[in-house]
Amino acid sequence: MNNSKHFLRSAVALAVLTLVSQAQAAGQAAVQAPSAAQATAQDAAGAQVAQEIQQVVVTGTASASGTRKIDTAFSITTATAEQLKAASPSSTADILKLVPGVYAESTGGQSGANVEVRGFPSGSDSPFVSVQLNGNPVYPVPVLSFFEGTSAFRLDDTIERVEVLRGGPSTIYSVGQPGATMNFILKTGEDVPERTIRLTTGTGDLRRGDIFLGGKLAEGWYGTFGGFYRQSHGVRDPQFLADDGGQLTATLTRKLEGGAVTMYVRATDEKNAFYTGVPLISSNGGRDISEFPGFDPLTGTLMSNEMRYFTIDAAPGKTLERDLAEGRGMQAAVWGLNYEQKLAGWDVSNKANYFNGDLNTISMFTGNNPLAARDYLATANASYNPLAAASSGSMTYVNGGGAVDPNQQVVQAGLWSVEKKLTSFTNELRVSRELFAGHTLTAGGYYANYKSDDEWYLGNSHLMTATPNARLINVSLANGTVVARNGKEGNVFYAPVAHYKGNNLALFLADEWKISDRLRVDAGLRRERQSLEGSVSNLTARDTDNNPLTVYNNSTSVPTGSFTRLERDDSVNSFTAGGLYKLNKDTSVFVRANTGHTFIYFDDMRNAGTQAALNDRNGVPNPEVTQYEIGFKTANPLYSAYINAFYTDFTGISFQQITTNAVLNSVSGSRGHGVEFELALRPTKNLQVSLTGNYQKSEYRDNPAIAGNDVQRQPNLQFRFTPSYRIPLGDNSVKLYGTYTHIGDRWADQANLSYLPSYQTLDLGALASIGDNWELRLSATNLTNELGLTEGNSRLTGAQSSGPINARPIFGRAVEASVMYRF
Repeated sequence: MNNSKHFLRSAVALAVLTLVSQAQAAGQAAVQAPSAAQATAQDAAGAQVAQEIQQVVVTGTASASGTRKIDTAFSITTATAEQLKAASPSSTADILKLVPGVYAESTGGQSGANVEVRGFPSGSDSPFVSVQLNGNPVYPVPVLSFFEGTSAFRLDDTIERVEVLRGGPSTIYSVGQPGATMNFILKTGEDVPERTIRLTTGTGDLRRGDIFLGGKLAEGWYGTFGGFYRQSHGVRDPQFLADDGGQLTATLTRKLEGGAVTMYVRATDEKNAFYTGVPLISSNGGRDISEFPGFDPLTGTLMSNEMRYFTIDAAPGKTLERDLAEGRGMQAAVWGLNYEQKLAGWDVSNKANYFNGDLNTISMFTGNNPLAARDYLATANASYNPLAAASSGSMTYVNGGGAVDPNQQVVQAGLWSVEKKLTSFTNELRVSRELFAGHTLTAGGYYANYKSDDEWYLGNSHLMTATPNARLINVSLANGTVVARNGKEGNVFYAPVAHYKGNNLALFLADEWKISDRLRVDAGLRRERQSLEGSVSNLTARDTDNNPLTVYNNSTSVPTGSFTRLERDDSVNSFTAGGLYKLNKDTSVFVRANTGHTFIYFDDMRNAGTQAALNDRNGVPNPEVTQYEIGFKTANPLYSAYINAFYTDFTGISFQQITTNAVLNSVSGSRGHGVEFELALRPTKNLQVSLTGNYQKSEYRDNPAIAGNDVQRQPNLQFRFTPSYRIPLGDNSVKLYGTYTHIGDRWADQANLSYLPSYQTLDLGALASIGDNWELRLSATNLTNELGLTEGNSRLTGAQSSGPINARPIFGRAVEASVMYRF
């Protein structure tokens, strides 16, 4: 680990010094003609490099028409449709592995990722990542319990590119996200028609079809239509379809004089299995992780057909039937309208969308760590029949009968049901005008109206074997106590019904001044008001069958029929200022400072407990972050580099941990600093090597229990080394590429008691282009079957560093092959 740190620090430092010195020399001799070597390199680099140098980004820019990436005074990562495919992302969140300073835990499957942004403390979900489509937030709140933004988005061939902005001016525009903003840009059709069909197969019996049609419909009119359908059992086969469903997207664009208006609609209907922890063996203080006997941590899951359909004891006389195959799926649609035009010297932009859908969670959540069946039975007797022998009673299999071997390792896992219906409307209006040469003023407003209707059933623990595709277990004691029936051995411990709605209104003003051809500065401020209200059911404990001997459903959490009403209004100010100096046409340095906020969300209201606590800003504060950045950017045919150093100061962030039997809450802050880098070198024709990643040091503060500890789940060091080589073969070509990834060690918890060791992965791919019509792609991820953990047992507190544990590893080796035809 230390060697990796020293290597990366030295490599980045050397790259910075070399590139800065070259840029300064280029700036001093900007009028000189390029050397022969430079000209040769430029010819070899081709159109792709030219496209990178001239690339325009629209995310975080004051003007709707965008700014050259090299000329932006902030940190932004871009990826084209081809770069997205070459990365072989397992989900939308997994795309973020391309972004330095972001660590995405995408091991839950298509949905339910945890995403951490450098210097921003978070323990789960993705509170500091906002997902946008064509500049509009898909849903204006980045995170709710059992919802994070990437869960509401699926990647397909209708996407032209993605832009990921970190910090910078994002505190001013759109939702005002101070962390990271993922903005997916849809294809809208060109004069030259594009028509493709793609078929994909791979690990887990993957069957996927994609189609895209786009082009000119009539003079001034353009349109696209596309989508996908897939079925897969996944790398971890739950014995039913892990992914089942698809998506359709359509756009219609009307070119206007000096602008355009684009309408789009995207409908998604897909079920996705959600994966949590599996049994593992931990030793050496958590530094060494190994396979649990009989359980492959790379491909195994506890889920099985035996427990697929399960019952929830919701209240006396009320049971609910659920299907694990529903997972963390999505049945939703988003409609949008973007308008941009120059009118009488004004640049006018308006972006609006409406989102409506169900994003439910019907999933397994692992509980206590594995133990022998005899130990489970002994604990049950100690609790419910203390005068009996520890081995008194019976443990039998639900399906197929027969006694459970006392040495059989067993685990407890909750089968949870969380239903969420989300709706939202957002609109952002901007107007810009150049007041005098080089001086542009932008003013605008943002409005969001959003709702969430929730019905939760947490707990519902089941006893099962610690084996892949586990078997359920019944437990009865000699005194007639039924500890587990049909596997169910725990009650629903938390069952709120809640209805929330919110409104946000923001006004912003930005000023950009181009002082000279080389120097430009900008500043902006935002004033935002949020109003939230909600009603949350009051709860009581009931025995759902009025039988005290069936202990698995005693003290079940049940709504009383009455509700607690919660309200809160907040107003915050955000600010940004930056400057950029061009050393030459394609090289620049920048500085940036901002102060941003996130508001409390619906779940923070519920967790506040009482209206008095909710209204106490010291008890439930709005998080605030101050960020400073200094960066360097350059791009030319031989190399490109985007490097920035950052400092963050965070206060007032609320944390939530849902354990096996409770919901825990705390408030803290943090400080962090580090460096991010995106480096690419093209030394010869058709060859490129790139290095991306970050080094950071972030620690908690403002909470005596954890002050000075490392921010949980974030590696101090992570990087990706990616070489690619294109082999021309006449009218055909083959591109070979691969990625070596290093993820540093981390702590799974705020107390820094549960250690997560570093891991390394290797991905390889090949793309064959045959003529103008055919593409064949073969890719493999985690080729070496590395065992790496993204989280420990989040249902437990304290150290988990010795013996059997539950933890969530990365997926094992997965292979995909696809064929695409252009017609």
